[in-house]
Amino acid sequence: MTPFEERPTPAPWRQWGQDLDAGSIEQMENACRLPVTVAGALMPDAHVGYGLPIGGVLATRNAVIPYAVGVDIACRMKMTVLDLGVGALDDDATAARLRGAIEKETLFGVGKEYKTPQQHGVMDDDWSVSPVTQANRDRAWRQLGTSGSGNHFVEFGRLTVLADGASLPPGEYLALLSHSGSRGTGAAVCDHYSKLARKLRPELPKELSYLAWLDLDSQPGQEYWRAMNLMGRYAAANHACIHRNVARALGAQVMLDLENHHNFAWEEEHFGERLIVHRKGATPAGAGVLGIIPGSMAAPGFIVRGRGNAVAMNSAAHGAGRQMSRTQAKARFSWPEVSALLRHKGITLMSAGLDEVPMAYKDIETVMAAQADLVETLARFDPRIVKMAPAGERPED
Repeated sequence: MTPFEERPTPAPWRQWGQDLDAGSIEQMENACRLPVTVAGALMPDAHVGYGLPIGGVLATRNAVIPYAVGVDIACRMKMTVLDLGVGALDDDATAARLRGAIEKETLFGVGKEYKTPQQHGVMDDDWSVSPVTQANRDRAWRQLGTSGSGNHFVEFGRLTVLADGASLPPGEYLALLSHSGSRGTGAAVCDHYSKLARKLRPELPKELSYLAWLDLDSQPGQEYWRAMNLMGRYAAANHACIHRNVARALGAQVMLDLENHHNFAWEEEHFGERLIVHRKGATPAGAGVLGIIPGSMAAPGFIVRGRGNAVAMNSAAHGAGRQMSRTQAKARFSWPEVSALLRHKGITLMSAGLDEVPMAYKDIETVMAAQADLVETLARFDPRIVKMAPAGERPED
């Protein structure tokens, strides 16, 4: 087991964006003190998380850090463009059908599950790769196709393709966008292996304890790695079920499928060696790689093409990023003022909590401008019909 011996000098890291909160910067500085760290990067949507900040990218040598992956393992974005035409958003009868499809074809809330499980090939995978995934397989199956809580959503909106390369001709389209991850089983994997990593490294100072790592050539490291990758396939299956079922309920054909994930660790080559790159709330943005960066319920999201920035280890922001805590948002805002904003923007909100109001998030245009050297914008998505977990739900993200 690699012992803890703080680096004589911190690993190099770079920040994108201005006015990032001091806590997220301190967390990145701490992560670069680890003996296994090679380099770091902080995205412009960064804010404080456990261990590594959300919006943090960290490359390590032969080590994986459960809390640098995050609680909601493999949380992801998925967009489906449907052939119904963007006019469906403005037709009362068709818009009602869109709302009904969201309401019927997924479940929101902590612990929500189906009595009759969804069918998907991921359930035929080997769930015995970890005792945690094996014990949670049946729960995972019942939760397949659900959306959870926190900042997770399913929404319809207007996709405006601005440039070639988005796999669709320039123009306007009806698109379905979802954001969720690996549900209760992913959280159980994180909980088990983060506690195990901390137990194996009692010598870590308090400020580094949530950065406890597992050596990849150890049994716990291999178990976590296999479980994490299974959760990646499971999270993808979650979205696949939602989008398949919504399209089928509407009798629509799929014109484009696009997805990317965050809260994950990849084995990649950087700086001339194979490294483990953790992207906690950061989007892969290799040269030519397409991705989705959402805003808030009242702000646009974007289809982007990665520029392959080597210093950022081929990464970009995963969204707008919070500018205030959930507690602050609930204390500061009221539904009348939020509803007025949504009406002004023509957005129908089916359900959500005050902790997810648009004002709790950074300005997505500022975030995008700060990472112009990381991604190129190809299309803009404007939300019109949005559903999130109802008020009072405990966040899972």
